[in-house]
Amino acid sequence: MKGLNLLCCCVASLLLLSTAEEVEDASEPTKRDRSHLENTLKLNEEKPADDVSGVLQRLRKIYHSSIKPLEHSYRYNELRQHEITAYPGRTLGSSATDGEITSKPMVLFLGPWSVGKSSMINYLLGLDNTPYQLYTGAEPTTSEFTVIMHGPKLKTIEGIVMAADSARSFSPLEKFGQNFLEKLIGIEVPHKLLERVTFVDTPGIIENRKQQERGYPFNDVCQWFIDRADLIFVVFDPTKLDVGLELEMLFRQLKGRESQIRIILNKADSLATQELMRVYGALFWSLAPLINVTEPPRVYVSSFWPHDYHPETHRDLFLKEEISLLEDLNQVIENRMENKIAFIRQHAIRVRIHALLVDRYLQTYKDKMTFFSDGELVFRDIVEDPDRYFIFKSILAKTNVSKFDLPNREAYKDFFGINPITSFKLLSQQCSYMGGCFLEKIEKAITRELPDLLGSIGLGKKPNVLSCDVTGCGETPKNRYRKP
Repeated sequence: MKGLNLLCCCVASLLLLSTAEEVEDASEPTKRDRSHLENTLKLNEEKPADDVSGVLQRLRKIYHSSIKPLEHSYRYNELRQHEITAYPGRTLGSSATDGEITSKPMVLFLGPWSVGKSSMINYLLGLDNTPYQLYTGAEPTTSEFTVIMHGPKLKTIEGIVMAADSARSFSPLEKFGQNFLEKLIGIEVPHKLLERVTFVDTPGIIENRKQQERGYPFNDVCQWFIDRADLIFVVFDPTKLDVGLELEMLFRQLKGRESQIRIILNKADSLATQELMRVYGALFWSLAPLINVTEPPRVYVSSFWPHDYHPETHRDLFLKEEISLLEDLNQVIENRMENKIAFIRQHAIRVRIHALLVDRYLQTYKDKMTFFSDGELVFRDIVEDPDRYFIFKSILAKTNVSKFDLPNREAYKDFFGINPITSFKLLSQQCSYMGGCFLEKIEKAITRELPDLLGSIGLGKKPNVLSCDVTGCGETPKNRYRKP
């Protein structure tokens, strides 16, 4: 009897051990194949790096000689704080540093907490199970602005060091104070993708948290990164589709940047097909009042993490969506120089318009002033009702400025509250014998120098060789609409 009991105990122990091993095996999910990542992003191609140093040198020269003098003379940086309403769209800082001009394309990750932003970056860079993987979890985890950039070895850089390094493009962040710099961190990773792009992970939005609790101006910092981002991923979780005040403010800051926004519905394989369709519709319903454009941003539906998709889900659909997103990212990388030149040209147009408006305000002020006039009252009257003095209409009538590019009139009330009109010179007085006129130089940069620089990049690209199936190799093309 004792022998039988002993045998039963041994069998039970073996069964428990076998069950434990099965549970342990089941707890380790299968890793997803990464070959499509490497192929789409062309990470395995052994090709020489693009020779952009000459183009960047010419771009820097154009900026410093033709655009920057007018920026400083008419204090364009003082208007900058109102540019959310003045000039919707991507903007430079107070003035572009060499670091901003030469910086790589920036991809910004925004969204509520624990929606998978950090997991997505880990997946794209293969950082999982490495010492430098971004921390992830079900609770709010990321409390810092994390900049992931290229470096010769894995290294962490403190925010105060990033802000102190003028060679980097993050030195202007010092204006947000020491409390913010303690929440800024940089990670250098020797990854081929980071040779061509920089990722920025942001703290998740928590609707019941006030800005004051963060200790720094969270929305202002977000705006700084939004202004400089080439691609903006707004990530959502199927269980976190509620839109609160902080998310509304975020989309208000994104106004004018719809072409750079990509909406990502992450963790899609956790839902059944019917439920996923309902969530997709609910997401559009929630975002419709916030994105008031004719063509909404592209929405990608997939699960961006290294583990395999859940069984009985639309694996092929999720994989195609992921490849489409990677192609989108690769397109931004491939067009980085064209986008950089076009961006600097757009910035130059705004600086020129600002200078023309300040010149017009000053000329009107001089015309209205008499010996007995109170200068402060005269100019206050002009600022309060610029249409009465045809300030903006005269710019449209006498220059080739589009009415859609004119800034908000209200922005200039605050601008002249900080900068007295008497502290400026007329454009006609901004000339020198050796340096020429500021206005002529910036107009030359807008109309000739920057377009020529953009064209030189296009000439360097080899056109695609079409096959005989497409061109007919000299044969008379057939009318494929005529019936035989």
